[in-house]
Amino acid sequence: MKIVWQNALLILSFVAYQYFCLSHHSTIGVLRTENYSQIKVPLDYLLDKKNAEYGYFRDDKNNPKSRYEAINELVSKYDSFEASKTLCNMMQNPKGLAAVFGVDSLTSAILQSTCDHFEIPYFITSWRPPTTKVYKTVLNFFPEAKLFAQALSEVVKSLQWNNFVIIYETEEGLIRMQEILKLQTFESTGGKKTNILVKQLGTGADHRSLLKEIKVLTEINIILDCSTENILPILKQAMDVGVLYLGSNVFLTSLDAHTLDYSSLKTTANITTIRLFDNNNPTITNVMKLNKNEIKTETILFHDALLLLTDTVNALLNTNDLTMSPIDCNGPDMSRTGYTIVAYMKHKQPPNDTLSGPLIFDTKTGNRIDFNVHLVEIQDDREIAVWYSNNTLVLTRDFAEASDAAVSNLQKTTVIVASNFLEPYLMERKEEGEILTGNNRYQGYSMDLITEIAKIVNFKFEFHVGNYGPSKLDPKKKKWTGLIGEILERRAHLAISDLTVTHQRREVVDFSMPYMTLGIGILHRKPAKEEVNMFAFLDPFSITVWIYTATLYLIISVVLYFIARMTPGDWENPHPCDEHPEELENTWDISNCMWLTLGSIMTQGSDILTKGISSRICVSMWWFFSLIMVNSYMANLTAFLTKNRMEPTIESAEQLAKQSKVKYGTVDGGATQAFFRDTNYSTYKRMWEMMDSASPSVFEKTNPNGVTRVQNTPRQLYAFLMESTQIEYEIETKCDLRKVGNLLDRKHYGIAMPMNAPYRTAINKAILQLSEKGKLEELKKKWWKDKRTEPSCDNTPIENSDAMDLANVGGIFLVLGIGAALAVVLGLAEFLWNIRNICVEEHITYWEALKVEVKFACCIWKSKKKVKPVTSGSSASGSHKDERIDNKSLVHSIMHSAGSFMNLNN
Repeated sequence: MKIVWQNALLILSFVAYQYFCLSHHSTIGVLRTENYSQIKVPLDYLLDKKNAEYGYFRDDKNNPKSRYEAINELVSKYDSFEASKTLCNMMQNPKGLAAVFGVDSLTSAILQSTCDHFEIPYFITSWRPPTTKVYKTVLNFFPEAKLFAQALSEVVKSLQWNNFVIIYETEEGLIRMQEILKLQTFESTGGKKTNILVKQLGTGADHRSLLKEIKVLTEINIILDCSTENILPILKQAMDVGVLYLGSNVFLTSLDAHTLDYSSLKTTANITTIRLFDNNNPTITNVMKLNKNEIKTETILFHDALLLLTDTVNALLNTNDLTMSPIDCNGPDMSRTGYTIVAYMKHKQPPNDTLSGPLIFDTKTGNRIDFNVHLVEIQDDREIAVWYSNNTLVLTRDFAEASDAAVSNLQKTTVIVASNFLEPYLMERKEEGEILTGNNRYQGYSMDLITEIAKIVNFKFEFHVGNYGPSKLDPKKKKWTGLIGEILERRAHLAISDLTVTHQRREVVDFSMPYMTLGIGILHRKPAKEEVNMFAFLDPFSITVWIYTATLYLIISVVLYFIARMTPGDWENPHPCDEHPEELENTWDISNCMWLTLGSIMTQGSDILTKGISSRICVSMWWFFSLIMVNSYMANLTAFLTKNRMEPTIESAEQLAKQSKVKYGTVDGGATQAFFRDTNYSTYKRMWEMMDSASPSVFEKTNPNGVTRVQNTPRQLYAFLMESTQIEYEIETKCDLRKVGNLLDRKHYGIAMPMNAPYRTAINKAILQLSEKGKLEELKKKWWKDKRTEPSCDNTPIENSDAMDLANVGGIFLVLGIGAALAVVLGLAEFLWNIRNICVEEHITYWEALKVEVKFACCIWKSKKKVKPVTSGSSASGSHKDERIDNKSLVHSIMHSAGSFMNLNN
């Protein structure tokens, strides 16, 4: 029996010698400030794994392994003395310490200094600010502070925010934001300068006042740097004050933000955060045995640090005698191997199975300089980009996926669409006997357009309609009014109406691609059509003057006749060769007198003239009278026939700018007014100066008011400058209006939405699709023409108003026609009267004489006519050759009979 006990004791001694003396043991110290359940998972996993390797390779002298165990102690956060005492007690462990895992607390500095003094590796797994003090045995597995700040800056750049707010909790957060603050001078796409507002969270738990200050900003993009436990309370308060809405963006810098449950927020805002590891890596869940949304960054970094430490210790067992002995903080210094372990870890090729990416350290400071940052979308837990430490950013989500995510958010809410009442864009719909609610209360181009877009994108919408007025910046309140104000005040997701895309508006909101192209036109009233007066040529003189002139014509003709008979100078020798004639002849019968006076007033003259002194005096006075009357008539006739050209008419903007009689204006505060106010073109600048200085004001509150003013201003003395599409709508049924000249510029209508709205791409695609199908043109034709109840006008261009119409001179043509017809009638009467004389004198029948005269009249090539007509029954005897027949015309016979009656002929 004694021999049995001796053999058992010998075996136990041998095993104890093998275990305690021939094998290597490593103890790892873990300092904690709270429950370390997250650390315990990777700690237990790796120790079990490494100890299993130890048992397998224990007798392998070529591949020695160490056996590992861990001790953990709760350390004070604030009491440095107590913390250092706890560490000293841990270092007195009989087996010594291979390394110490520290904590992020106010006592961290004393712990690092202590470990560095006693050459014990000290590992940090949390962020620490930049420092100039270098510890030889300290390794920080969290990314180096400056490099991490650069990573945050590159991530923010990738978000393409033109304006954002940084909200930080502590001064440490401001250090992390230092590279982001430098983006203030970064010029983003489109040449817009990045504006950054920095706010610090105050003391206490209520931050609503701060969030209300942010609410008034043009666009809400927030970078929130705070502790993980404060994220949800702050976001809930942001929801309460209306900061989180469809289109707003929040970037969380906390590396553990993904562990929170955001479902209670019920927000459509875009929330993104970052991680130092790929959460979708199946190795993580297999190693940690935890839900992937519960794994904290510290857990991952602890795993990688412990993995690197154990691999380092096992590797050094081949070449070094690693001595780990207990340390007395108050005892003498001893030679230790901590420097060897840390130096090897700084230069060692990192393990391939790390969870936070490559482990590369600065050999001088011990800071980690190689890592990856994953940008993650919280709601869908989707990775959208990865930043690598070589300053490379790779987008892992394509454009289509980003657009789909934005559309998904849009479909979760009822889109509020703001609009104005303005025909034909939006009008009230009235149905007899039916009570209309919701969107059924409205109709118009805007309603149909949004309806078509909603069908394509598949979202629900609700119209908020009111008389919002023009969209302009109030210089006193520094706030936008109108539909732009509705977007900026977060009361609407979209705004649609006759909303022009301008540079100033694009600085505060985003616009969709144009759905309508237009320009500024001039609306003016057509000249009033005057009643046609065919006898306008009589207007230069009054009826009294015409009567007096005609009377004077007859009186002067008779007076001249008597004077010519009395004055000797007008009695002439009928035979100039006979010096002593028995009779004198006077050619001034009543017909010649009337012909002379008529020719004078017609400025045509006469083939015979008076020779007597008294008669010439009479004729001269008549000529003077005729000169004055004719020239007065011509001057007045010119004015009367062209009086329409004297009305204030305009045909272009240049004509409008050069005159001052016709006033012109725009909508006050609208895009058209801004165009003239900000232009550098001389003509338009001169027009703005005229409008701005006009009194009373030429500006109107709305387009309908401007149209009414154009119609009601007498003599076309007001023109209104407005968008060409609205002019087209107005002149379609208002026939007294017209569009003047060409377009002054080229602009577009777009749908307004918050700056950087994520659903902008979806809206643009829908508009492009409607344009390609011709739906936009159909909608315009529907509301500009087909839906109009009033009859359409004939809007053919007005001909040149400088040209005289036939109606202005039609009376002259009429007088000419009547005179010519009278001449023809008298000519026929003379012709028939002459035939009657021939048949009496020649003793032939009337029809025979008519036949002979008509036959001769048709021979147009004959220019000589015999005194006596040749007929078949005419005698050829010579007795008839000396006979002469006085073939006087009917008019001469009448005048001769009148003279005989008056006893005036010799």
